[in-house]
Formats: sequence, C-alpha cells, structure tokens
Amino acid sequence: MKKLFGTDGIRGVANRHPMTPEMAVAIGKAIAACFKTDSSSRVVIGKDTRISGDMLECGLAAGLCAMGADVCLCGVLPTPGVAAIAAKLGACAGIVVSASHNPYADNGIKVFDGNGFKLSESAEQELEERILKESQRGPHSNAHAVGRCDAIMDALDYYGNFLVNAVPDLSLDGLRLVLDCSHGATFQAAPDVFSRLGAEIVVLSDKPDGVNINAGCGSQHPEALRKAVVKHKAHAGFAFDGDGDRVIAVDETGRVLTGDQALAVCAVHMKQAGRLEGSRVVATVMSNMGLKIALKKQGIRLFLAQVGDRHVMEMMKSEGAVLGGEDSGHTLFLDRHTTGDGILTALQLIEAMRSASKPLSELAGIMSVFPQILINVPVCEKPDIETVAGIRDTVGQVETRLGDEGRVLIRYSGTQPLCRVMVEGPSQKETRTFAEEIAEKVRVTIGKA
Repeated sequence: MKKLFGTDGIRGVANRHPMTPEMAVAIGKAIAACFKTDSSSRVVIGKDTRISGDMLECGLAAGLCAMGADVCLCGVLPTPGVAAIAAKLGACAGIVVSASHNPYADNGIKVFDGNGFKLSESAEQELEERILKESQRGPHSNAHAVGRCDAIMDALDYYGNFLVNAVPDLSLDGLRLVLDCSHGATFQAAPDVFSRLGAEIVVLSDKPDGVNINAGCGSQHPEALRKAVVKHKAHAGFAFDGDGDRVIAVDETGRVLTGDQALAVCAVHMKQAGRLEGSRVVATVMSNMGLKIALKKQGIRLFLAQVGDRHVMEMMKSEGAVLGGEDSGHTLFLDRHTTGDGILTALQLIEAMRSASKPLSELAGIMSVFPQILINVPVCEKPDIETVAGIRDTVGQVETRLGDEGRVLIRYSGTQPLCRVMVEGPSQKETRTFAEEIAEKVRVTIGKA
C-alpha cells in the first residue's frame, strides 16, 4: 500500500508533509538512486506557476545533485513539455512540480521515465520505498559524486516546435479562438503555438502571480471562456488546467464539451484518417454511458480502464490502442506523444473540424451525454466501500431502482480526501436525487465532521 503516491504523483499542501523542502531533497535523492545510470545522469525539471514551485524545485535539484545527477531546469513549462524534453535529451527521468487543477496552496511532484512515460505501478512503488528510506537517512559525504545544475533556455521553443511538428499539415488561418490559460503553465506556450499556426486568438487568464492559478478560471471553471467565445464570435475555445496536460473545449455556440465528447470527436476523425489502430479506444470507468454507444455506432470498440491517465496508457499499450482519455479532459494520442497534452488535444479537435469542414458543435453531436451527477464528499477515512454496510446498501437500492437506465460508481480521489459519488440516469432530476441520496449516506458514515 503506497503512502505517498496517489493517482497522479505526490500531492499535498505546500510546506506541509510531504510537500516540504526536506522531503523534496529526499525525493530528489531517491529519483537519482532509482534512475541514474552510467549512460545517463540527466534529470529534467519543470514546474507550473504556483508560488511554492521554486521552493520544491530547489529541494529536488539539491537532492539530485547530492547523488551525482545533473539537473536540467526548464522553468515554467506544461507537464507534457517536460516529458518531451526528457525524451529529447536522453534523460534518465523527468520531474514536474505541479498540483494540476488544485488550488495554489497545494503542490505536487510527478515523475516520468527517460522516455517520457509516467511510471508503472511497480516502479512507483520502488521509488516510494526509496524516498521513505532517504527521508530517514543522514547526509551523504561523497564530495566527488556531485552533479551540476543548468537552465534550459530554449525549453519553450523546443516544446512549441514539438507541438507544431505533431500537426504538420494543420493551418489555423481564418480561425478565431479563445484560450483560457488558467494563470498556469500554458500561459506562454499555448498563445505561442496557436499564433504560430495562424489563428487569431483571444487569451484569458495569462497573468500568473503565484497565487491565482486555477482561481475561477481554466478547465475547472469554463464560465468566462463560454462568455468570451460567444462575445468574440469565436470558432471554439479551450480551457487548460494548471499544468497543461488537460483541456476542456467550448464549441462556437458557447456549449462546454465533456472530455468524453472530445474523445469521441477525435476517435471518429482518427478512424477516417486511418490513424485509429484497430479501431480501439480506451476510456475509464468514469466515462459517460453515451460514449460507448456513440463509438459502437462508428464501429469503434471501447475498453475501460481504472481512473488515472497511467491506467489508461497501460491499457492502451496492452490493447494496441493509440487513443485514450478521461472525461476530465485528459486525452492521450500515443501516435503523437507519450503523455496527455492539453494543447495537442485542442489541435487535434481543430484538425477534426478542418478535415470534416464542420463546426465543433456538429461534430460533438455524434454523442448524446447521459445525465450524470458527480458529488465530491470530503471524508475523514477511506475504508473499502463494500465493508461499509450503510453505503453499500444505499448504493444497492439505487442500482435496483435505476435498472438498465443508469449506473452508480463510487471511488475515492487519489489526490485529495474525497469520496466521488457518480450517478448516471434517465433524467437530470432523478439522477441528482439518487446521487444526493448516496452522498448523504457517505457524509453521515465517513464524512468529515
């Protein structure tokens, strides 16, 4: 049972365990010990814009250098950019200091291997054990085995070129687009890429101050984006999360697309373009029931993985799929990149629009979204749901009443003390009633006082 890693790295409140400078040093040492080889001692580090990023970046760099690793600092760069640069440089690992869509007071540490992929479950377990050992160990005394720390001055340029080269035949001439950068890691990269490809852009939330990341903006709060798309008569809008590995799209009418709808649009486009290997797509158990129905009509088979982009990627590899994603807006194009990339996803959606000569609203119409209610309940503990009789019985009763017209899914957040209650049903009213019924049972049983 892992103590530090959740579904997407290590996260917590900055300056509280485990997001302390002391732990950052230990994590840096552990990463060097686990990944440094005779042929590669480089480790790439990037970060988002939150104020605690500098503190943790410095701790990680110190720990890495203390173990003889050479550190390459990218500065503020989207998570997928760090993965791409780590692979380009032949690094032994890549690290991102970010808590993604969480509030600024949180921070986190994500780790990639030298090929730009998220760590496997076993590799993560091994790294965690090493971190815990390093956090208890005294200082090292080998003065000759000390690494260097250098800045990569052209990290943004390289990442921008990487994205442009990923869509070699795409032109955005004649398109007006709105970008919400969440005051996060995409605030420079996204406007640069879309401008270089010829789009007329309107940019929101691109002035980070260390504490405004994700604050009422970005992928979690697309309201301002919706209004801006309608106001500026834009062809589409895109809201990124804090570290830029996810995106939520808004069509030309101001309607917010779900991540599943975006995945369906990309799947159909890729199949028509001959890119959808085996006509297979991977999503998660949280995906809307409408996705499977829509893809089936297109002759595309859907596979369901556990929540988390790493689990999606693992199933993509095992099933031979090149496209996968989560309803949260995290989409993976294995024929283009090794990890989820919000900017790349937006470009793929525009490519679909250009190829079909249709607006995004029409493309998204291939999928009917079943009414879905998700309620996050703060909890004080995370016992196996099946062992909590009150919750288990309530879920069973709701499932019986739904029959074949819906489903219930309950899971704990891997990064926060939350129990996620998700219900899909025949109508919005009934679905909300069922979800609130289960959520209330969770509150009175294991909820925070």
